[in-house]
Amino acid sequence: MTPQDLCYSKEHTWFKMEGDEAIIGITDHAQSELGDIVFVELPGVGDTVKQGEPFGTIESVKAVSDLHAPLSGKITRINQALEDTPETVNGSPYTEGWIIAIKPANMAEKSHLLNAQAYDTYINEEQGK
Repeated sequence: MTPQDLCYSKEHTWFKMEGDEAIIGITDHAQSELGDIVFVELPGVGDTVKQGEPFGTIESVKAVSDLHAPLSGKITRINQALEDTPETVNGSPYTEGWIIAIKPANMAEKSHLLNAQAYDTYINEEQGK
């Protein structure tokens, strides 16, 4: 089930605000499609990300995929635990498997994202259901 309190991109990333930080990860749908995740390439703290553009990669036994930023901003934290246990993204994509935290540059970008219901509809359309 897609959490209702997050915002989603069509590139299958999500974010939620915690204080002045946006916590970012990939969706359960994305991790399911990828399969067993074996590596996450993390950017550096202090780097900037731009909405819709890649900020790193995620590698599974099936493929390597770009990670796209749902919002623009400056990276304040990375989930360093993923360096040793990238499979955490498979087991807990919305909590322990978060990838980066940013200080958003422009919260108006949120208007380009989907709520949970719209994201579920998008997935169903993408899969031809």
